[in-house]
Amino acid sequence: MPAAPSLAAVAAPEDARAGTALLVATRGDGAVRSARFDDLPRLLGAGDLLLVNTSATLPAALPGRLRGRDVILHLSTRLCDGSWSVELRTSGRERMEMAPVSGRVDLPGGAHAELAGAYRGSPRLRVARLRAPGPLPGYLRLHGRPIRYSHDPGARPLADYQTVFARHPGSAEMPSAARPFTDRLVGELAAARVRIAPLLLHTGVSSPETGEPPYPERYRVPAAAARAVNAVHRQGGRVIAVGTTAVRALETVADLDGTVSPGAGWTDLVIEPERGLRAVDGLLTGWHEPRSSHLRLLEAAAGPELLARSYAAAHARGYRWHEFGDSHLILP
Repeated sequence: MPAAPSLAAVAAPEDARAGTALLVATRGDGAVRSARFDDLPRLLGAGDLLLVNTSATLPAALPGRLRGRDVILHLSTRLCDGSWSVELRTSGRERMEMAPVSGRVDLPGGAHAELAGAYRGSPRLRVARLRAPGPLPGYLRLHGRPIRYSHDPGARPLADYQTVFARHPGSAEMPSAARPFTDRLVGELAAARVRIAPLLLHTGVSSPETGEPPYPERYRVPAAAARAVNAVHRQGGRVIAVGTTAVRALETVADLDGTVSPGAGWTDLVIEPERGLRAVDGLLTGWHEPRSSHLRLLEAAAGPELLARSYAAAHARGYRWHEFGDSHLILP
């Protein structure tokens, strides 16, 4: 896998969805080549299926005060009992070392969050009970902002954190693999007879800690998506997941032979090379930090040698990292 300096030495992300660079890596012949995201209708074939996540991004970052200091509270995942897993950051958006496991975070508009312990033993996530005046969606619209990390120098409107497929609010962070899609490109894919099927996974905050696994997330694979996957495989087409979130949702409901059934609930599936992929043939994704748990999933999709060459090529060619960066297409 690439060393950390390779990933750190890329250009800052930019706003434009059109013109995103795309690195294409093919397992069959080991080829790695440069393309543009708009080339997707020519890179995919008639009868292929793209699986897209319809989760919409919440304005999940709230300014607060904790024990006399300014903080930022990141809402991550709403839990079954109505509480939330949350992440505390400094006012400068840096990770808070030794974040407290108890205490009150005062929030705008008379709201507050009571910290109630570590979430599933996490060194950075906490359980919090939110108390807000009125329904939470309206409160977040008034006082929340999209989660933004230190690599992103400028504030952006929430619309910049939505994909063209976003329908169901619930993700703490944008399912960013689909960010470069436009309505025009979706139409061109349809004209090329590339099918698109929706599923849902509400993603929490990123997991950059070394060795920290993905946490459970809510998902739904509709019956129509399951039928589409099974039909495409019977007809010899390829199933391409748009993002690691789509992979996690689909692989949760895949049998050993790759047959998919509809399902919904919570998934705690961790995909690593040893398990491999059962229903997903290819992956369209972004570029991930070397500490990210996503890289183990990418290794399952590409294999270690091809993945290492892809990242080396992306670094050498100046590809942009992070959620507003360039894209990576892994094909069989």
